[in-house]
Amino acid sequence: MTSAADRRVLTRQLGWLGVSLAMTSIVAAQTPVQDLAKPPATARHFVIQSTGGRHGESWMWDAPDGTRMGRESMNLRGQIFELDSTGTAGPDGMPSAITVRGFTPQGDAGESFTIASGTARWKSPIDSGSGGYATPAFYVSEGGPMALSAWLIEALLARPDRTLSLLPGGKAHAEKLTDLHVGSGATARTITLWGVTGISTSPVPIWSDADNHFFGVSFGLAWLPEAYAGEQSKIEDAQSKALAAQAPGLRKSLLNTPNGPVAFVGVRLFDADTRTFVVDQTIVVDKGLIAAVGPRDRITVPAGAQVIDGRGKTLVPGLWDCHMHVGDDYTGIEELSMGVTSIRDPGNDDVRTIDRRTRVAAGELLFPHVYPSSLIDGKGPYTAQVANVATSQAEAIALVDKAKANGFVGVKFYGTLNPAWLPAAIAEAHKLGLHVHGHIPAGIRTMEAIQDGYDEVTHINWIMMQAMPESVLPVSNGIMRFEAPGRYAKDVDLDGPALKTIVSAMASKHIYSDPTMVAFESLYVPENGDLSPSYAPFVGTLPPTTERGFREGGFAVPKDLTRADYRASWAKMVALLGRMHQAGVPIVAGTDGSGIELIRELEIYVEAGFTPADALAAATIVPARLVGQDAHTGSITVGKTADLSLVEGDPSARIGDLRQTRVVMLDGALLDADALRTAAGFSGRPKSPTAH
Repeated sequence: MTSAADRRVLTRQLGWLGVSLAMTSIVAAQTPVQDLAKPPATARHFVIQSTGGRHGESWMWDAPDGTRMGRESMNLRGQIFELDSTGTAGPDGMPSAITVRGFTPQGDAGESFTIASGTARWKSPIDSGSGGYATPAFYVSEGGPMALSAWLIEALLARPDRTLSLLPGGKAHAEKLTDLHVGSGATARTITLWGVTGISTSPVPIWSDADNHFFGVSFGLAWLPEAYAGEQSKIEDAQSKALAAQAPGLRKSLLNTPNGPVAFVGVRLFDADTRTFVVDQTIVVDKGLIAAVGPRDRITVPAGAQVIDGRGKTLVPGLWDCHMHVGDDYTGIEELSMGVTSIRDPGNDDVRTIDRRTRVAAGELLFPHVYPSSLIDGKGPYTAQVANVATSQAEAIALVDKAKANGFVGVKFYGTLNPAWLPAAIAEAHKLGLHVHGHIPAGIRTMEAIQDGYDEVTHINWIMMQAMPESVLPVSNGIMRFEAPGRYAKDVDLDGPALKTIVSAMASKHIYSDPTMVAFESLYVPENGDLSPSYAPFVGTLPPTTERGFREGGFAVPKDLTRADYRASWAKMVALLGRMHQAGVPIVAGTDGSGIELIRELEIYVEAGFTPADALAAATIVPARLVGQDAHTGSITVGKTADLSLVEGDPSARIGDLRQTRVVMLDGALLDADALRTAAGFSGRPKSPTAH
């Protein structure tokens, strides 16, 4: 995953667990590392790890006076988190005081919460507030170490109904999902999996021990007791199976397979092949395929067909999110609610990807079509989580072979991979018919990866990196891949030789770009407390803790720069995207987000100079071509699969109208967008771009 995926996916799933994962350079902290709490030898010790290796450590303990203590140290691909926490319980067992100290990549992590004289007060890096306190409620910290999350889950499980009011808002509930035996001999024990709702838009899986004390969490990135660090795969297998048990029922309740033809009558149609919008059209779907397309007065609606009135609505091909690291089964429902019927997953836990594919094929899981790449990285402190790790060229080639054997469509190379291995690994991938894309391994420029055979460059920052100082390259697999463009892009000449060369090469060689503009907007533009435009339309429809997590700001700006500098660099990246589009570089729309950012991505394309039709093409026919599926999907054409989205409004005038999904069609089956939103944890429709 990249930084935005870390932040958005894990904010949704782990943000309430006291982990704030925005990525940036470290600025001066309120509390330096040497002054943070020192764990005693008796502290509970947790390892922070993923398939990519070990990323840090976390400790929890009680002080002699009963104060709950936490300490955490994490290095996530060069992004440093050093945190501690103290917490005191009140008479009702809920926190009466919490303090968080230290720093994250966003800067000072200082946070406080107190209850005094019947009033709760809090101040975090993103907000402050107060409210009357009369009945038990647990303050959910915006940040802090896992110790605070452990306290929360233990307080929740101690409630008779396993339901707990939260501050600043919301209510959590825990349902038991399964038990699992872990360890052996003296370490043997039974742990219990709970699905916690009301915190995120999907159930959050948390493990407890037999006494309902926090045991650990594991979904991609894991916090596990040191003695059980080797059990992650076993734990995730059991967890996946337990969560999967809910999927067939959701699929059955949401998916409506028509008994006969379906006709969308009188719609505005987006023709992705010609990149035009055509009014007053009728489209007939039968047996999962598009059977007829044309003007309403020329298309005969079959007798007995289900008719859907298209007045005031636009029918577009099912959208593609070309950069979505799937989080869980609910990711699919969330994406479908946005009209996304196809996903390109550019790196995940391959085991989980294959499991979801198997369940979709068996009719047990409702999900968009997924076209996965296998993530391949080298070994080191900056190895990507969920990576398949190669320690030699032969291993890199073997991992390429494994991706093909697993039925993946591509391989994604990452920043710690030895660049000397690229030519051979890429040659193997191309021999097998795999698409090659990714980050740029440290030590080389983007043009070198293109010359080695990249078919696609992932993220706009890697295009801009072509113009960065030479000193950046050896450390470009760490934080510098973000800080360098943030620092220098504002002064880059878009017509200079560095960028003209790469843009020209990408256009002439037909090298795709997956710019994930929303990821970088959220990292460069907002201050702490600001809500990125990606999430503003959803305010009021999300659980309070989720919405609060989306108010995390962007990079903490280094001392010698200002937020205006970062915003100026962001503006230059938008302008670069416009130049790439003008030059003919094929652009595919992806988000690297949580599942609701795609339309904002297209809005940025329009801001960069795309027409609405060109922006929509980047989320329909162009990605279908990228994965070689354009003969079957990507446009509304007779004979193609009926993957469609019916939206209220006119995206030819307001691209943001694409959020207003009303009906979604997946392989010819009908889905009600409002029902999808409800199932995905949203309380209503997103705001219209014309609403104020």
